[in-house]
Amino acid sequence: MSRPALSTSARAAAVTLAAVLPLAACVPNAPAGSESIAVDSSDTACEVATTSVPSGNVVFDVTNSGGDVTEFYLLAEDGLRIIAEVENVGPGLTRQLVAQLAPGEYVTACKPGMVGDGIQAAFTVTDSGVELATGDRAEQLDAAAEAYVLYVRSQVESLVEKTDAFLAAYTASNDDEARALYADARVHWERIEPVAESFGDLDPSMDAREADLAEGEEWTGWHRMEKNLWPPAEGYAVTSEERAALAERLAADTAELASRVNAEDFSIDAFQIGNGAKELLDEVASGKITGEEEAWSHTDLWDFQANVDGAAVAFGVLRDVVNETDPELVTELDERFADLNGLLEQYGSVDDGFVLYTDLTDEQIVELSRAVDALGEPLSRLTAAAVL
Repeated sequence: MSRPALSTSARAAAVTLAAVLPLAACVPNAPAGSESIAVDSSDTACEVATTSVPSGNVVFDVTNSGGDVTEFYLLAEDGLRIIAEVENVGPGLTRQLVAQLAPGEYVTACKPGMVGDGIQAAFTVTDSGVELATGDRAEQLDAAAEAYVLYVRSQVESLVEKTDAFLAAYTASNDDEARALYADARVHWERIEPVAESFGDLDPSMDAREADLAEGEEWTGWHRMEKNLWPPAEGYAVTSEERAALAERLAADTAELASRVNAEDFSIDAFQIGNGAKELLDEVASGKITGEEEAWSHTDLWDFQANVDGAAVAFGVLRDVVNETDPELVTELDERFADLNGLLEQYGSVDDGFVLYTDLTDEQIVELSRAVDALGEPLSRLTAAAVL
C-alpha cells in the first residue's frame, strides 16, 4: 500500500510560536447529515447541547468560553477509557471532534486547564438502526482498523523490550547507559500516543510531566526518571529505593498496556485512527515544538519524529479509502508529510539520533513550526474524508 515516507527510523518564544501555530483553530469539516452538538467549555462548566443522540456520525463543536486552555473528551461508561478527544482548545476558539458512535452509555468531560478529571456528565447514544458503512467501503475500513491494531501491538512489543533495558540500567544506577536508552525507548510510546492515552488510568502514571500534576498527586513514570537522570540543579536526587519503586511501577504499567492492546476484544475504529493522526500533530504543537515535553533531557526531536511517524501510519492505513473520497487531500497530505520529514532529516534520525532541542535556533524552530501547521490543517480533514 502506498503511503507517505516515514523517517528511517524546538525553544522559540511562546509569542512567536503562537503566531505560526494556529492548530487549535481547526476548520469545520462536518458533512451534511452528521449530528452536530454544540459544547461550551468554560472555566467552571461543561455545557453539552444534548445528552442523547442517535447512533451514527456525530460532530461535537467544542467552544472554549473560558480563560484557560481546555480539552473535551468522550469517554466510555467507566469514565476512564477515551473514545475520542480534542485537546488544547484555546480561549475563544472552536474545534471539532468527529466520531462514529455505536449505541451505548458514554461520559462527556471538559477539562479546563487540562488537569484533573474534568467536568463529567452522562451521555447516551440510542440505536438509530442505521449502518455506518456497507459493502466495499466497510470492508476497507475494517481492513484499515485491523492493520492499525497490528501496528499498535508491534510498537508496544518494542516498547516493552526497550523499557526493560532502560529500567535495568536505571535501577543499577548506570546513568550514562540509561540516558542513552531513554529517548529511543520512548519513540514507541510516542508513535501510538493517542492509543496509550486512551487508557485513562495508565497514561498519567506513565507519561505525566511535572507541570501536569494536580496538587498532591504522586509523580511517577518516564518524566520523573528523566528529571532524575538530567537533574536541573545540585541537590535533586532520587534514592536507590525510590528508583526501584519507580522502575517497578513503570514496568508493571507497560506490561499492563501490552496486556490490554493484545486482548482479543481490543479494537480501534477507523474514526479513532483519523482523529489520532491529528492528535499526534497536536502533541507536536503543544509539547515537542515548544521543548516542554522533554524539559530536562531535551530529546524532544525523537518524540517529534515519532509523533509524525505515527500520524503517517494512521494516514497510510486510511489512504485507499480517502483516495476514493478526496484524492486531492491525499496528494496534499503526501506533500506535507514529505516537507516535514525533509526538515526533520536535517537534524538527525531515530536510528542515528537527533541534535538536542536546545541546539536549534529560533529560526529553525519557526521553520519546523510552519511545517507542522501546514500538515495539521489538511490532517484535520482526514477523519471526515475517511468515514463520513
